Formats: sequence, structure tokens, C-alpha cells
Amino acid sequence: MPRFSIIVTVHDIAGRLPTALDSVLAQSFTDVELLVACLVPDSPAGALAAEYAERDSRVVRVAGARDAGLRAATGTYVLFLDTGDVLAPGALAGIDARLQGAGGDAVDVLRLGHERVPWWEGEPVAEPLEGRDPADVRLPVWATVHRRAFLREHGLVPPAGRGTDLGWAGLVTLAAGRSAVLPQICVRRHERRQGGGGTPAVAGVELLDQVELVLDRAAGQDLPEDRARALFTQLFAEVLDHAVTAPRDRAFFRRAGRLHRRHRPAGLRTRGLRNRLLRRGAHTAFRVLPPLGRWTARVRAYAARSVLRRRRALLYAWYLRRPLDENLAVFAAYWGRGYACNPAAVHRKARELAPHIRSVFLVKEKELPHMPEDVESVVIGSRRYWEVMARAKYTFNNVNFEHAVRKRPGTVHVQTHHGTPLKRMGVDQIEYPAVAAATGSFGRLMRRVDRWDFSLSSNSHSTEVWSGAYPGAFAHLEYGYPRNDRFYGAAPAEVAAIRARLGVPEDRVALLYAPTYRDYPRDVAAQFDLARFCARLGPEFVVLLRAHYFLDGDAGLRQAVADGQLIDVTSLRDTEDVCLASDALITDYSSIMFDYANLDRPIVTYADDWDVYRDTRGVYFDLLAEPPGHVARTQDELLHVLTSGRWCDERSAALRSRFRARFCEFDDGQAAERVVRRVLLGQSEEELPPVIPLRERLPVPAAAVSRPRTPAR
Repeated sequence: MPRFSIIVTVHDIAGRLPTALDSVLAQSFTDVELLVACLVPDSPAGALAAEYAERDSRVVRVAGARDAGLRAATGTYVLFLDTGDVLAPGALAGIDARLQGAGGDAVDVLRLGHERVPWWEGEPVAEPLEGRDPADVRLPVWATVHRRAFLREHGLVPPAGRGTDLGWAGLVTLAAGRSAVLPQICVRRHERRQGGGGTPAVAGVELLDQVELVLDRAAGQDLPEDRARALFTQLFAEVLDHAVTAPRDRAFFRRAGRLHRRHRPAGLRTRGLRNRLLRRGAHTAFRVLPPLGRWTARVRAYAARSVLRRRRALLYAWYLRRPLDENLAVFAAYWGRGYACNPAAVHRKARELAPHIRSVFLVKEKELPHMPEDVESVVIGSRRYWEVMARAKYTFNNVNFEHAVRKRPGTVHVQTHHGTPLKRMGVDQIEYPAVAAATGSFGRLMRRVDRWDFSLSSNSHSTEVWSGAYPGAFAHLEYGYPRNDRFYGAAPAEVAAIRARLGVPEDRVALLYAPTYRDYPRDVAAQFDLARFCARLGPEFVVLLRAHYFLDGDAGLRQAVADGQLIDVTSLRDTEDVCLASDALITDYSSIMFDYANLDRPIVTYADDWDVYRDTRGVYFDLLAEPPGHVARTQDELLHVLTSGRWCDERSAALRSRFRARFCEFDDGQAAERVVRRVLLGQSEEELPPVIPLRERLPVPAAAVSRPRTPAR
């Protein structure tokens, strides 16, 4: 009997099914059976499940939904997933350790740490379990492990249909199982857009059916008073949330009011105006409440912000009166979005070469679970944040710190930037109205530039641009970009490991497709048929997609994922990993081309709207005249470049050679060391490692395609 039965339910299309299944089968803990419950067994999803079952004996295809999967399960513990859910690496090992630590079968229900990845962007949102009642019925079913014998003893079977998670969780709670919590992030749910072909929202009727099911079952039990009140409060929090999003649904409102009046535990006070209106069935008053509430909330929020600003200013002023900490360095990247880019690379090297410097990384609170355990993190906006910002001798950022931060005498600030500029930057955007409007106050921008002591460059082109776009008194450090050091320090085994983790077949050429953001409206999916592109490439290639706006594509695109022609790498945090895993790059105007050129691997430019981009955004040079490889202006041209082999021909190598000579000037694998030695250790320019000539550099080779390197100038 396996330790775990993982039941993955497929409601209709395959979607992300391969990613979900692979995340289970790739676990280091292997005592598991994987049941794929297909509502339509003869669908493409059913066929895909059958293929997995042929390849791996742990996979079993089941006809039906969760209940069918549970009947077929033989494991000691059961976890229900959907096609949009993936197990984090090491999840099952962590779950097993937690259960073993609790002692045998002492846990009936284990709540898992989890996070959601919104459909519109790749940044995961963690939902902390700290302070949550393990019996809270609002905790997701897809992040809950159940002891199968416990479910069997109480006759618990998942209800049929969609939108039944609340009812199932309520029934499990009423069985009074022994609950525990595992804060480790074990499950990631990739949310999909509701409506428009995405996941349908739970209907009001379905929600109230589930609430009534649980409350009727609870009424037949002699629940402790505190448990009954908590259950009622949790259920009606969901009801109230739905009522707010659908205020015109009078039938829902009236039925919810009847349920509230019939099942409200004796002595439970109804808190909040909306709850009281719901209980009384005052639908008209409830409908007009949101506009009034928004106005009141804005007034209260303004007052609260004013108080917070005053408190923050007083706190920061007090810290500014304390002496500088000469051995404190503060790092931040992308407005607190995690441990990334040049600041992270310098941070790692600082701990190696300057261990006497205490290094702190600033992040948003939601990013804390994703930070390396050995990195000291401080939440932006916290009391500790204002203290380190006031007292740190050194600060590093690839964007600007907020306007309230002051530059103290004796401090050193390094602006690392996060890309070589093709598009106009800083004050050079003034003549482009659409971009200038989005940038905001250029005067405020220049006051932030005045805080810079050093500006990092990866080539002379960047130095020239930074000088004009950000006029200031800072000095240029022409040392290369530290984040690109990894392209020279990684080993082939590391590349192979990354490809295996992403699911790139050994015999495929991996094409990284990474288009850039546009400052103007553009229906990308309509102009670039990615499903057709993948289908016509042929079996030699697999596409690594790093672009969020394709994720809700048509059935053809989802089939490309199912067929292994497309791998979504949008949500991966480490761009360097994706670059290392690929054999060639397809991009338009993204600055990733400058970094990728360090790998000396083929680059194809897809410039279907170059004229619009150039005239709207503004550029520093004509990319079509000085490209890093072949240029395609239409999708058919792009397919021809790839399928004909031109993408890696001598002409491509010659173009890339010229491009690398201009834009990979200082990137040689020693950039981070030069920054640390110059800024933190105070060494002179003469003491720093000299830049290795381009012809002598040895970037890590691609895995699937092994070709001679291009001649360097």
C-alpha cells in the first residue's frame, strides 16, 4: 500500500495537466500512486493520462471525478489536486516527515502551506497558515492531506459537481478529525481567469447548496458552542463575499438570509453592517451600501495614511540621528520582489569576499517564504526597514528606493540597473508623450538620481546612455553585470539539471521565447499564433515560453503544452536558469538579448511591429541594422529561419559576433567580484581583476546543441 494517493481531477481540457503530473512524479519521495480522474475519459486529457500510465506504473487513469479517484485510491493518505496545481519540489518528503513526527496515524487532516500564482502575472502569492484554525473550512481542499481510513470510517465522499470544496471541507470538519499544520509551501495553484474560457466562478446557488449541506449536518450533531460559532462564521464569510460580488442577485440574498436566521447559533452576535443587512434580508440597503462604504473607506484610509506617514517620518528621523553602521549593506531588487538580478549576485559575492559586512536584503512581506534561508531579509515598510535604511553605509538597488529615503553624508549608493538599454530611459523619454506620462515627475526622478554614487555598466553603450538619461554626479563602474557571471561559472551538469527540472527532453532544441512589454495596446495572441507556431516547428524543437499574456490561449495552445511542444516558464523566478536551459533565444526588443549574448548561443529577432515600437517608445539604435542574429518580420519568416537551419548558420554567427563585441564588453564572469572589491573593500582600479578579452571567455555550452563558438573580435 503506497504512502500517498494523489488524485488529480481533470474537468474538461488538459490545460496544465502535464505540469501537474510531472510535479508529482518528479518528487524525491516515490512511495506514491497518482490517480488521474477524467470526467471525459475519451478526451485529449484522458489520452494524455493513458500515455503517462503507460510510461509510469504509479499512474492510474480513473473515469469520473474526485469520488471515483477516492474509491480507487489505496494509499494511507490522500491529496486532491486539480490540473492547475503543482507540488513544490520536496513537498511529499516534507509532508511525510511532518506526519511521522506527529506519531503514526495521529493526524487525520494536515493543512499544507500553499500559494497562488495569478493568471495575469507570474508572481506567487503565499497564503500564510500562521494564526489560522486548522479546522477552518475556508482552507483549500487542494492543500489538505486526508488520512484515507478516517474518510472511510466516517463515510466521507467528495460531493459531485464543481464548487463543492466548501461543502467537502465542512463535512470533514464536522467529523472532528485530528488536524495539524505544515507551513512549508507544498502546493502552488496557477489561477486562471474567471470567465472568458477560464475557470468559471462558483454560482450562488451552488455555494448556498454547500453551505446548507454543512449546516444541516451540523444541526444533527451536538457541536461545542465555540466550534458551532466558528463554523457558522466561516461559512457565512464566504456567503457574504459572494453577496458583495453579486449584489443584484436578489434570490441569492433572500435564501442566504433565511439560512442565516435558521442556523445562527444562539447567543452569536452578528457583527458588521453587511452581516446585519444579510440576516434581515434588506437587499436594497445592501445594494447601496458599497458606494457609501467606498466613500467612507477612502476618508478613513486617507486619515490612516496621514497618521502612518507622520509616525513613519518621526521614526525615520530618530534613526537618522543614530550613527552610521560602517559594516552594514542593504540590497534590493525590482521594488522588493525577491532575491534577484545584480543586487543578489553582488550580495552572494559580498558574503564570500567581505564577510565582515552584514548584508540585508529588502523584500515585500509576501516574498519572505521564497527567500533563501541563509539570507537576512527585512520587510519593506517595517520598523526594521527604516532603521537599516537610515544607518546602512552601503546600499545597492537595480531600481530606485522610495522618495522618502534620504541620502546621508558618508553613505555609498550603487545603482546596478537591470538591463542594457535599447528603449529610451530617464529624461530621454520626455519627447515620447505616452511613455513620459507613465514615468511621472522627472524632477522627482532626478532627485533620486542625486542619491547615486556609482552606476554600473555592462558596456560602453550603457555608460553613454546612463550619462545622458540620468544626468548626475555619480561615477560609472564599467565592470559588467554581476547577474551574468553565472553564464561563465555554471557547469554543463548544472545546465542538464535545470533542463531536467523544467522537463526539456534531451533530444530537443529548446527555444526560449521571451517578448518584451509594450507601452501601447497590442493583441499579441492575435498577431502571433503561438499554437500554430509550435505545431509547425516540428519534433526537433520545444518552446520555453516566458510571457504571461499567452497563458489563456485557445485549445491549440493547450494542446501544444500537452504534446510537449511548449513549456511555460513564465513564473520561474530565476531568469538565468531559463537562459541556461535553452539552446537559442527568440525575442523582439527585450533587454534579455544583451544578457543572452554572453552565452554565445543563437538569437533570432522577431520584429513584427518594430516601426510602431521605435516611434512610440523611442530607441537608442536601429536593432534591425545591428541585430544579434537573423531578423524575421512575420511569423512565416520566423518559422522559415528556424526550420531551414538559418538560425544557427554562419551568417547568424557573424551577426552575433559583432553584437557581442559591442554589448558584452565587460561581462566576463568577474563583475560581482570587481564591485565588491571596489565598493565594499575600497580597492583601487589597479587592484581589480582585469576584464578578460572576449575571445578568451568560455561561457557554459548549450546542452542539446553543441557547435563551435563564434569568432570573437
